[in-house]
Formats: sequence, structure tokens, C-alpha cells
Amino acid sequence: MIMKATAGSEQRLEATRRLRLGMVGGGPGAFIGAVHRIAARLDDRYELVAAALSSDPERARAGAADLHIAPDRAYGSFIDMARAESKRPDPIDAVAIVTPNHLHYPAAKAFLEAGIHVICDKPLTTTLPDALDLTETVRRTGLIFGLTHNYTGYPMVRQARQMAAAGELGTIRVVQVDYVQDWLTTPLETTGHKQAVWRTDPAQSGPGGSLGDIGTHAYNLACFVTGLECQEIAAELSTFVPGRRVDDNVQTLLRFNQGARGMLWATQVAPGNQNNLRLRAYGEKAGLEWRQEEPNGLLFSRFGQPPELILRGGPAATAVAAHASRVPGGHPEGYLEAFAQLYTDLAEQISAHIAGRQPDPSSLLVPGIADGVAGMRFISAAVESSRRNSAWVSLLPSPGSAATPRAGSD
Repeated sequence: MIMKATAGSEQRLEATRRLRLGMVGGGPGAFIGAVHRIAARLDDRYELVAAALSSDPERARAGAADLHIAPDRAYGSFIDMARAESKRPDPIDAVAIVTPNHLHYPAAKAFLEAGIHVICDKPLTTTLPDALDLTETVRRTGLIFGLTHNYTGYPMVRQARQMAAAGELGTIRVVQVDYVQDWLTTPLETTGHKQAVWRTDPAQSGPGGSLGDIGTHAYNLACFVTGLECQEIAAELSTFVPGRRVDDNVQTLLRFNQGARGMLWATQVAPGNQNNLRLRAYGEKAGLEWRQEEPNGLLFSRFGQPPELILRGGPAATAVAAHASRVPGGHPEGYLEAFAQLYTDLAEQISAHIAGRQPDPSSLLVPGIADGVAGMRFISAAVESSRRNSAWVSLLPSPGSAATPRAGSD
């Protein structure tokens, strides 16, 4: 049952309080949980008031106490949390789901059915059917659903998207995206390392290792910036570390609409690379390049002219970049601020939904349920292609199935 308050009362509340946020997962020792909490608080739009931080009820309650969450809102399971919060006079407005991948679907489903907006870590689910079912649930409930492909929150990524959409590159011909790490070069999962253990367990991560963990980020970034739709892929998934049960290296050819061609490489076994995400896109008029490890600059190269480095906060930065910036140029912004941008934009969408008004259009660049489905189609097709000796596999929905809107849409 979807709960609704009167528009007048909620409009008054909108101006006087932070959004009440809950969290599922992200307990003691979880890196990404702390990132989400910092991101939610950076622009002071949320207050964390409820949580089910662990599948172990004792650890969940202990972690909640450390975060100063009241004992009566420290839950032993997300099912109990969704049920109890939906019955409170002051329920959470939104929940952040930061669990291992296999719990994204049941947790998101439970909170949507309870009438609570959802902010979910990627990938959306571990199977395409679950992703499609969740799409229908979002449609039926009419609630806000945000997917934290956090690299879309960087100011210069958003400017790159704007430039591509404005035709400054001309018709895009070639897209190259790499996401290169080295932290799984050795069998780290055998040491009990928490993050390595679940990410290399197909029961928790889903069928993709590096494919689902970072390959989906690379794929989302390529589609978000270029506005192109990938129609076919040919992929090879490799596992280099003996005994590992999921891939740790992915190489993929991409065929986009409008004739563009691309390549995607995602690996977690490349020594010397920490978080080396890089996008290059080339059109008939110009090319651009962005690197996550140097995120405040965007290299723009018109054909036949010297490359131009566009800096965040500089004279060539546009309003779309300024919207996602917090400090003047020359003061570096990075990962946490980009993550926070998604939370802040979602706060505007959720507040608008509560108040019954239209959200600020500049808040609508957050990836949503459609992007999550696109990511799951990518994972599914990559796994199938690799099993078929890198055969070309279509990403387009089959006739009669739910269509996937272009990445970056709401």
C-alpha cells in the first residue's frame, strides 16, 4: 500500500526538515556504506534515522548504535524494517540499499511495496527477470528509484554529455571506455577479505565478477555521455587467478546505434592501476576524454586544432557542470562529491514527489530503473557471448518483452 500525506502539510514540511533516510547493509567493515552515508549528508538533505545494517541481527543493532540510530529503529532484517517503517507516523522517506548484489532485488521490492522511495547501489539485480519485475514495481507504485552509478555525478562528465548532445563532437564514430584496477591480482578472497569474498562469490555477486562490479560502471558511463544505445556486443570473460569462480577480466566490442563502434575493457588484475576509469569518444568533428583519477578536467579536441583542457570552475565550464560543483575552480572535487550529487538530485526528486510538484529539471540526470535494466542486459549478453566463443549477442529487448529506455533516462 502506498502512503500519501496531504499536499499542504508535506509542502510545509519540505521547507523545514531533512528527508528521513534508512539504510540496508553497509554495517561495520563495509566500505560502500560509509560512502553512501557521507554522500547523503554532504549537502545536508538527509538524516539517517533507521537501518538494517547486517544480516546478523546483533551486528546490525550494534552498528546502528554506533551511528546514533534509536534502538527502536535498529532492525534485524530489511523485511522487518520495511514493515515497521511503513506503519510509523514518521516513516523514512527513502532507503539506501548498499548490500551485496543478491539482496538488491528483494530489499528494493520490499520497500517499494511499503511505499518508500529507493536509492540502490549497482548493479540493479543479479538476473534480468528480477530487473524487469522491479521495473514493473517502480511503474506501478510511481515512486522514485535512483541507481548509484556515481560517476554520472561528476561535473565534467555531465558537461561531456551536454557537449555530445549539442553536437559538438558531430556524429560519434568511436567510443573507448576502460575501467582498470589491480586489487584482485592475487587470490585476496582466500584471506577472508570481506569485500573480496562476496565480490568473487557468484551466489552474492551474480554471474559477473569484474563485469558486474566495474564493467557495468564503464558501460553506463559510455552510454550516459554519448547518448548512444548499444545494440550488440561480443565479449570475452577471463579468469586469470586460479580457483576464482567469477571473471576478473572482460574485453568487449560494442556496436551502437547510428553506426558508432566501441570497445570496453574492465579488469581487476592489472598491476599499477587503482581506479583507472577512462572514457574517450570521437566524432566527425571532435573528440573528448575524461579520467576519473583526474576528474576536474575534460580534454576536448576539435579536428585540426590544439586540444583544449576544460576545467571545472573555469571559463569554459557550463551551467550543468556548475550545478554539480560545490567549491570554486582550483579546489579539487572528486569521488565523494560526485556520489553526493546523486543523493542531492534524488533529494530534489523525492521532495518534489512528496509536495506534488515538478522537480528542478537539473536534478533529472540521476540513473534510474531503466539504466539498471540496461546494465543487466549488458551483463547477461556478455556472459552469453563469452560462452559462445565471443559471438555477437543482441542487447535489444525481444519482441513482447519490456523495452529498455536509453541509458540516462528516468
